[in-house]
Amino acid sequence: MAVVELGAAPGSWTQVVRQRLLGPNGALTGRIVALDLLPMEPLPGVEFIQGDFHDEAVESHLIDLLAGARIDLVLSDMAPNLSGIASADAARSVHLAEIAADFAGKYLQPNGAFLVKAFQGSGYSQYVERLKKVFRTVVVRKPAASRESSAEVYLLGRELR
Repeated sequence: MAVVELGAAPGSWTQVVRQRLLGPNGALTGRIVALDLLPMEPLPGVEFIQGDFHDEAVESHLIDLLAGARIDLVLSDMAPNLSGIASADAARSVHLAEIAADFAGKYLQPNGAFLVKAFQGSGYSQYVERLKKVFRTVVVRKPAASRESSAEVYLLGRELR
């Protein structure tokens, strides 16, 4: 299994993925590539690229690492730096989710999955509709750890159309 995580720092989700991909002998049964603008502490077996995945040089580095393999799972936990202006923050959040979806559409294998953090608010319903045009199934999940008052949800798209 090949997993790419966008917005990986500080590495919490990367650790979860790594744990899930550990085989009975303690070796990874898949490949994990983590990308972020910020630095991240090294994790055994995880390849980390510091930079903007939307940047041509970073994308080229990722393509080289994958050596032609399609991705099984794209995770995006990206969030913008918040300004405190709700409409601007919502627009930035949707923009990050959109470029993550573009990335997933480009590199996922046909039966792959895309998990993205999203915030319910301006542009959210349009984004969900966009994902439904790209993936056969799209489900919304609110983690138990998320505060009830939080607008944060995760969208899971499966199987490219």
